[in-house]
Amino acid sequence: MTERPNERTNEDWLTDLQPDNPRQPEALADLRAKVQRSIYYYLSQERSDLRDAPTQELQQMAEDLAQDTVMRVLNNLSYFRGESQFTTWANRIATRIAISELRRARYRDFSLDNLTAEGETLPAEASLISEAPPSPERAAERADTLGRVMALLSESLTDRQYKAIEAVALRGVPMDVVADQLGTNRNALYKLLHDARRKLKSALDADGLSVDYVLNLFQR
Repeated sequence: MTERPNERTNEDWLTDLQPDNPRQPEALADLRAKVQRSIYYYLSQERSDLRDAPTQELQQMAEDLAQDTVMRVLNNLSYFRGESQFTTWANRIATRIAISELRRARYRDFSLDNLTAEGETLPAEASLISEAPPSPERAAERADTLGRVMALLSESLTDRQYKAIEAVALRGVPMDVVADQLGTNRNALYKLLHDARRKLKSALDADGLSVDYVLNLFQR
């Protein structure tokens, strides 16, 4: 029997990973090992915020994410078009999964209960104001406009809409995290945000503020 080459071709991967192929267990183990190395490199070398983390912790994280990656790859084999090496494609999936998991972990202790439309203003890091120092006149105009926008947010939106807008649009909290805390799903959250943005736009128009004016005001 002729030995198989050490490196599989794209066609080899697609064939070997099929559920009825007797070589699938070996292919799965090889794929898991490859993406695990890739994920560990990403976590330890490309993520400056994790470089001081214990090696064992990063290895365990890479192992868990590699398992998730293999399952995602198996579920998406039909979408592989052969425009790159199969392992390159799999590594891209691994990186996206790692990024998504790290974002979720960042907001693991986040609570929408800390957001309220009653008398609360956004923290400085969540505001639209650019880092470039404006002139005194522009700074005053920005402060006045931001106050009007925040007032309109609290007056025109329901508490649920307000929390969703602030969390997703202004604080960058992942959709999955917000949907979970609201006890809903992504599609329903999309609808909630759409309705909130529409109501906010109407409120801005009624107050004599256009969306373009507000965005231009806070540009550099």
